[in-house]
Amino acid sequence: MTEHLIHTGTLWRWTGGNGGAWHFMSIDGAAGEALSGTALMRRLEKTIGGFGSIKVRARIGESSFATSVFPSKSEGWILPVKASVRRAEDLAEGDSVTVALEF
Repeated sequence: MTEHLIHTGTLWRWTGGNGGAWHFMSIDGAAGEALSGTALMRRLEKTIGGFGSIKVRARIGESSFATSVFPSKSEGWILPVKASVRRAEDLAEGDSVTVALEF
């Protein structure tokens, strides 16, 4: 069964100790609860991904990409947003982003 959701959040950057940076958006509220429910079912079915992740197909603007969302104790769920997507959609840290997820 495929599920769909749409969520709007703010793009934020995390910088690692080695100087590398990654961009994410947080998925919380009703969308985060839907992901948590799916994660629970997949744990019971023993089909959950590494680190409790869920594989998704994401669409931001005209850009569609495969990735995973990851649970976060402080952020609900986090979605990594690739540099190629940020360039194609002219996105920068702090921008409001709407994402459609299929999982």
